[in-house]
Amino acid sequence: MSKQQELYFPAEWHKQNFVQLTWPHCNSDWNYMLEEVTDCFIEIAKAISQRQKLLVITPQKKWVELLLKNGGATMENIIVFSCLTNDTWARDHGFITLLGKKDGKPRYVDFCFNGWGKKYEAGHDNAINKHLYASGILKGEYIDENIWVLEGGSVESDGKGTLLTTSHCLLAPNRNSMMKRNLESLLRDKLHCDRVLWLDHGNLVGDDTDGHIDTIARFAPNDTIIYMAADKDDPEQYNDLSLMEGQLQEFRTASGLPYRLLALPSPRPIYDEEGLRLPATYANFLIMNDAVLYPTYAQPDNDAKAAEVLKKAFPDKEIVGVDCRPLIKQHGSLHCVTMQYPSPDNI
Repeated sequence: MSKQQELYFPAEWHKQNFVQLTWPHCNSDWNYMLEEVTDCFIEIAKAISQRQKLLVITPQKKWVELLLKNGGATMENIIVFSCLTNDTWARDHGFITLLGKKDGKPRYVDFCFNGWGKKYEAGHDNAINKHLYASGILKGEYIDENIWVLEGGSVESDGKGTLLTTSHCLLAPNRNSMMKRNLESLLRDKLHCDRVLWLDHGNLVGDDTDGHIDTIARFAPNDTIIYMAADKDDPEQYNDLSLMEGQLQEFRTASGLPYRLLALPSPRPIYDEEGLRLPATYANFLIMNDAVLYPTYAQPDNDAKAAEVLKKAFPDKEIVGVDCRPLIKQHGSLHCVTMQYPSPDNI
């Protein structure tokens, strides 16, 4: 069996051991709205811990444990690990987990997180994985790929060898400064995939990640792609999202068939105190063992439509909304602050 066949990158709906949250604190960019975002994190922690195990990373262990307990989280399902952190975006600084095709065991791949192209300080966040692995909480092999910049929010796997990503993020010069063909070869090698689907459109206004795939298009079971639809009432984003939809319609599965496409509504524009648009999206949902957690934005019509679409994609899962208006004030949402850890195949 070749190296390419030995491991695979499981889809997010693969059975999970736990989900990671990295908690906000007063020395992070959340300082000016810490109470508001903490309440949001408590709601996310409650929703996760009521259904499966949760790992919380924080430099303030006792304080966070008290917050979780008083906030009604299911404490018997929670592990709190203490280490220094810069920020809260676990999707991007967390491990990407591969599984062995023969032994079913996890391999925790530690890529470099450089603050989305050195936009923000990320030294502590880039070291979280090493501290976490040294703690013994994770059972499996550690793979050090920290010379390569790769954020978890920039790649989607269908679990069958196909990767979905965006050219405007992965080819940004503030990441790896590689030509497309070389980067694709790197992705195939390091993430053990057979092919890469590149989206060239769909970047959201207000996004500072250079266009993460998990804000616009996501894999779901049965060769399905869920994506953020273009809205004619939103001319600022309409053209680029329309072009993205056209690309998705042209994509084919590994067997040569069109994908089943499910369109999520676009939230109506949300702005910060300075009048700058925030990158609200329903595509930033988290798939769990028995539920899908998705962000809501106090837009009852669109929130309900998004839930209906997600139910079509995941008919066997509970669809749970969490108000994520606080998270988009720092340009992320629910999927961005979480990272799932798949269960070994042999359990």
